[in-house]
Amino acid sequence: MSEIYLDHAASAPLRDSARRAWLEAADRHHANPTGSHLAAREARRALDRAREQVAACLGAQPGEIVFTSGGSEADNMAVRGALGIQRSAHQSSTVAVTTAVEHHAVLDPVTFSGGVTVGVDERGVIDLQALANTLKELQEPSEQTGPHQHQHQDTPDAHSGDSSVAVVSVMAVNNETGSINPLGEVAEVVRQLAPTALLHTDAVQAVNWIDVAAATADFDLVSATGHKVGGPVGSGVLVVRDGFQLDPLIIGGGQERGRRAGTPDVAGAAALAAALSEATEQRSESVRRLRLLRDDLIAGLMVSLGDRVMLSAVPHGYAGGRDHIAAGIANVCIAGIQSEALLFLLDAAGIRASAASSCSSGAQDPSHVLAAMGVPRELASGSLRLSLGYTTTPDDIQQAVKVIVESVQRLDRFDGG
Repeated sequence: MSEIYLDHAASAPLRDSARRAWLEAADRHHANPTGSHLAAREARRALDRAREQVAACLGAQPGEIVFTSGGSEADNMAVRGALGIQRSAHQSSTVAVTTAVEHHAVLDPVTFSGGVTVGVDERGVIDLQALANTLKELQEPSEQTGPHQHQHQDTPDAHSGDSSVAVVSVMAVNNETGSINPLGEVAEVVRQLAPTALLHTDAVQAVNWIDVAAATADFDLVSATGHKVGGPVGSGVLVVRDGFQLDPLIIGGGQERGRRAGTPDVAGAAALAAALSEATEQRSESVRRLRLLRDDLIAGLMVSLGDRVMLSAVPHGYAGGRDHIAAGIANVCIAGIQSEALLFLLDAAGIRASAASSCSSGAQDPSHVLAAMGVPRELASGSLRLSLGYTTTPDDIQQAVKVIVESVQRLDRFDGG
């Protein structure tokens, strides 16, 4: 039985370019790149080359790249690091702000620290007015300015003085629904109403679908990871713009300019750089190709299953199309179906998919993302995330539609007794 892999949003298969880069670096660079002898210096040069490649893809300077163990660490470093440095500087309580549909790597650090979440609309896109209202409520004017001033704060309507907001984190592309946030508009709101706050985006799911370098040009902190773009698991990056500091999560070695202690993973960085570069180079063509396949997938399900199928990020009656959804992600809700039962049948037939975001236990919990979008719980219980990537073919889509429809019909017969 052949496998049809439609779970690229969880983790993409390793690209050949990344495998070659990893093997070459692992074979040639066994020395610690922080050392002083010849082998160490060669390893450092390889690490620097990877840093330059990653920076070029993300619209950053090489010195702004901090290699991490993945997107979750990068997100935690951004949120907790910003809170730590701001609270230390201000000797007062500052808060983090994010959206209700973030990945838990952002949402949990924000909520556990007493932060604030703002809502989204039915498409899963941030409510900019809700963001503005939240920032206004949290604003604490004073006569002094904080250490993280932004050049944008001299706008006519900007508040002067410190803000109680340490960091605002808004994801670029949602990992469950594929909803794309208007990062430029988010930046305008934050710079006007919380000018001293650090601005972070979780771009882990975005690199395949949007020009991250352009979209995040006004952001101070940007998270990305390797395994979403065909790089190795355990490789990631946080962009920290020059002039800004974070309270480091890991201390004790001074690596990464004191921002993350630990011996650098040269092979992992090289493989991440190779995969990220290839994904960036191929993005335009991939988006065009995969959007067509994604739409064929949705159309095939709707033709066979009718009104029972709803695209989660396109509410009933919405006439604005699908431009706000990443090209390769289809989160559908199928009325009258339980996700776990459907996924069991799909897996047995060789279709790899998921119901929501992946979690450590593998259990399918109700989606906090769909709940925040207002999707009724009984409909959300039948959600199915089908995510395409560079390995997806037209034959994959044709076979997936056939198997999904047959599996739903089988569940219908079972429920009907």
